[in-house]
Amino acid sequence: MAKSIWPSDDKTDVLLDAAREGDSRAVNQLLDRHRKPIRRLIELRLDRKVQRRVDVSDVVQEVLVEASGRLENYLTDPSMAFHLWLRQIAWDHIIDTYRRHRVSAKRNMDREQPLAVGPTGGDESSMDLAVQLCDPKMTPAAIATQREIAELVEKAIHRLDENDREVILMRHYEHLSNLEIAEVLKLNPPAASMRYLRAVRRLRQLLQDDQATEDLNQADT
Repeated sequence: MAKSIWPSDDKTDVLLDAAREGDSRAVNQLLDRHRKPIRRLIELRLDRKVQRRVDVSDVVQEVLVEASGRLENYLTDPSMAFHLWLRQIAWDHIIDTYRRHRVSAKRNMDREQPLAVGPTGGDESSMDLAVQLCDPKMTPAAIATQREIAELVEKAIHRLDENDREVILMRHYEHLSNLEIAEVLKLNPPAASMRYLRAVRRLRQLLQDDQATEDLNQADT
């Protein structure tokens, strides 16, 4: 599994302990080392149409400002891992930003969370997932380019229902572990694992159906 977009817990725990002791430099370091992961999350999950209308850096700063204001309460009673706590704040800002800048009132982010591949290499995640899911016939030679494979995976993810899409994105694009996904979804780990396996089966079936349709179209031409 690819490395998580979030920094390791070891140094984070040291900084959290220092922050509890009132070390303001530790607070600044703690937030600074999570700035890039927060930006990556926002680039990944915020609708691309909205990203053309807002500065992602502004959204990142809003998240960090809120986290700074709420940090003392978190340090007193940490309800989850620090990066998951930050992720929840960022997710709330992603939703709020979308609702303030949505292009059409008919779209609903609560039901449709688009995959917004940002400039930091989302295609690699799509390619890694394609290797696991696609039929052996679905090779770069058969489909022409690796980018097309990535697009097939991303389009299929869009067509999953909300629950299946969310667990795939968390696992393969945010690179959260099963335990972290379980915590975010408020499920026990076996239930989170079953949800992921179900989502993978459905995604694989969509890709196989797409390939069958492509083969049929080619046979007709």
